[in-house]
Amino acid sequence: MLRRRKPFDTIAAVDLGSNSFHMIVARVKDHHVHVVDRLRETVRLANGLDEETGRISEEALERALACLERFGQRVRSLPQGSVRAVGTNTLRQARKVRGFQDRARKALGHPIEIIAGLEEARLIYLGVAHSLADDGGRRLVVDIGGGSTELIIGERFEPQAMESLYMGCINMGRRYFSDSRITERAWRHAEIAAQLELQPISARYRRLGWERALGASGTLLAIERILREQGWADGGVTHEGLLHLRDHLLGAGHVEAVSLKGLSEDRRPILAGGAVVLLSIFESLGIQHMQVADGALREGLIYELLGRIEHEDVRTRSIEGLVSRFQIDDTHARQVEARCAELIDEVAEEWELNQDHADLLSWAARLHELGLNIAHAQYHKHGAYILENADLAGFTVEEQRRLALLVRGHRRKFPLDLFEARGPSEATLLTRLAILLRLSIVLNRGRSADAIPIEAVTPKKHGLKIRFAAGWLDAHPLTRADLEGEAAYLSAAHLKLKFE
Repeated sequence: MLRRRKPFDTIAAVDLGSNSFHMIVARVKDHHVHVVDRLRETVRLANGLDEETGRISEEALERALACLERFGQRVRSLPQGSVRAVGTNTLRQARKVRGFQDRARKALGHPIEIIAGLEEARLIYLGVAHSLADDGGRRLVVDIGGGSTELIIGERFEPQAMESLYMGCINMGRRYFSDSRITERAWRHAEIAAQLELQPISARYRRLGWERALGASGTLLAIERILREQGWADGGVTHEGLLHLRDHLLGAGHVEAVSLKGLSEDRRPILAGGAVVLLSIFESLGIQHMQVADGALREGLIYELLGRIEHEDVRTRSIEGLVSRFQIDDTHARQVEARCAELIDEVAEEWELNQDHADLLSWAARLHELGLNIAHAQYHKHGAYILENADLAGFTVEEQRRLALLVRGHRRKFPLDLFEARGPSEATLLTRLAILLRLSIVLNRGRSADAIPIEAVTPKKHGLKIRFAAGWLDAHPLTRADLEGEAAYLSAAHLKLKFE
């Protein structure tokens, strides 16, 4: 009865960056991706972020929504699940963004997720790796966005070191060149700030080493074009070419006085901020030459989405990693997971649950004892804290919060207030999944592989009714006592569990 994922002929990715929004649309044929459309608009979302209050101005939000409305004209008709749209640094930094996410979903026609900095780095590397020949060599990938800079070392499709630093072409420009003047003093202050950001990682990155340095996205593409058209570099970005660019910017003294071949008008106000970050990276890491790659975050999203559709989900590897690292009793967790799968299939139609919900429940089952490695007392709270704050490859910030809430609510008193804080529809969904998880754990408390003769599971609006084979509960008084205790916990939260 569970609604399973169907393969999609067309998929799309939307990158809500701090400077620009990008969208690519691709057709999938024989497991290969063929890009059929690309859209890009300069939105400058980061310009509207007040760093003290964490609020984004209404003007900036309206620019963003207008852009998503236009993107939506292209992808609104695509099936749910075939489009991934993610927000990056500015939306990570902003407070109270759920209202914007709701408005953005209506504009685009698909949900907007917010990803952590390391997840952004992983996806950037995935996009770059798919745009290159598989030479097997180690690569350094650098992506300078509007609000953050990602640096990744990896081989083939696997990143080995990832960092997301809080410096980008917009926020560096706002801090050090806010009056549009480009002075030696301001440049030096910006350079020191960038080097301080890089200092904690430079020794480790130099030690790991790389055979090729690659740049991705707008800042690198823009600077590569300027250096080439100015005659300061013959293909790619060079340290010498960046020094020429720095000297030109300082010589101009003002943004409006900058006159460079290949410089677009929308890039002009943020060029100095991007250039000082890139030059600082070159000098901190000892780079002399960097090629520019075609792939970036949006391509990474496309290939990540394709992997999920074809059941090669990196999130599963993240779960396996936690199971191993925190020494979870995986045999027991698998038994709970199997019970969850049986129960969700019984109630899926009535409760309108799909494969994504089943995956979330499955992960929660595998990780419900995560916190035991820290302490037995309150271990559900320890596990929830880890899940909400860990860097988990493949997961969005919101997915981790949902998963953390299910683990937090899997035992003892049901934390109704935490569920209700999610909003009505989300609270209903997660409460239902929590009931299934709690019941599965109760039925497997003995950690036995013996079958449990469940004859019927009936979903209700605020709970469940479960019927066992005649005489089975009488023969298993401990299970009956556990069910009675669980029914009391749920009743205190205005939820119902009936059994017979």
